[in-house]
Amino acid sequence: MQNNDLLVKLPLFEGMPADDIPVILKRLGSYSKKYKRNDFIKTAGDPIDFIGIVLEGSIQVLQDDYYGNRNIRAHFGQGALFAEAFACAGVKFLPVDILASDDAEILFINSNSIFASCGGRCEYHHTLITNLLKIVAQKNMLMNQKLKYSSHKTTKEKLMAFLHDQSRINKSKEFTIPFDRQALADYLGVERSAMSTEINKLVKQGIIETKRSYFRLIRTTE
Repeated sequence: MQNNDLLVKLPLFEGMPADDIPVILKRLGSYSKKYKRNDFIKTAGDPIDFIGIVLEGSIQVLQDDYYGNRNIRAHFGQGALFAEAFACAGVKFLPVDILASDDAEILFINSNSIFASCGGRCEYHHTLITNLLKIVAQKNMLMNQKLKYSSHKTTKEKLMAFLHDQSRINKSKEFTIPFDRQALADYLGVERSAMSTEINKLVKQGIIETKRSYFRLIRTTE
């Protein structure tokens, strides 16, 4: 399979020989499909019988609120896994839309095949399920972290809490975040314009330096 160099590096396939990954995927009824930017990959109400991997490009998970406002719930780039929590939880129908935010290629793995018993015939089936559960648990921890940011009252407090966490995770005052500005605003649950205003203030105050997704913490806020 093309992209095998990418797949072998992913946590989902940890502990599996590179040559065996295409064989495993074939047994699981996997297939890949390409999408143009702004194509809908899946829409709310579609059956959840898959786990997706972004082979190329990036995607957004979208959800409309009660008033019809579209919110970006998540943004995933190359190598990211998506819809795995829904599949693991036994959710039958997708509650969100999934959009290609760039030209993208997606690998779909049949989730029913993953959770079906193979009678011990598949050497790496147990490994795959174990890896999948670890990924779901790690993402749950990230969601709890996101809830922590929402507990802060102001845009500045949310932003600085996020940046300090990124500094700690990267073990450096300099780091690149996995979001563009719009995606960061959506992640923190703030207006992009208000966040941009706070970023500009922090730069002028000599607290941070930034260029696109790059940030450097210079000193703590007062």
